[in-house]
Amino acid sequence: MKRIFSISVFVLCTLSLCTLSAQSLLTPEQLAKREKRKNLTVKEWNTDEKSKTRWLDRIKVYDDQGRCVEEIEYATYGQKWRITSTYDDVTGKVLEEVEYNDRNRPTRIRKYEWNADGTKAKQYNYLPNGKLFSIKVFEYIFSDK
Repeated sequence: MKRIFSISVFVLCTLSLCTLSAQSLLTPEQLAKREKRKNLTVKEWNTDEKSKTRWLDRIKVYDDQGRCVEEIEYATYGQKWRITSTYDDVTGKVLEEVEYNDRNRPTRIRKYEWNADGTKAKQYNYLPNGKLFSIKVFEYIFSDK
């Protein structure tokens, strides 16, 4: 029983440190922005100058942690595209993005891997049927200039 308790405490402490580490990667400005966006939905509208007709241009939906979980682009005829995002609960980084077409059918799935310093390592691009299409690798080169 003692061993199970100590393992549980270790796991909780590790999760707490990972969360603090992920939070520390964000600047105070980024944290303040996220705080303002909690459970927010932003609608952008366009207006035709001549006819004064108005139509919905874009919607962004943020979750309870201030992260964008859905973005929809519209045209006068309806939805152009939509992207949904899934985040890692521990790091707060995007794990997966699914892009949908004007008929609300998936067209592309992107999955991400991240480096320990919070930079993007790899992006896996999948077709709607789940078949891997391509892999993008990110390389960061700093110069002294």
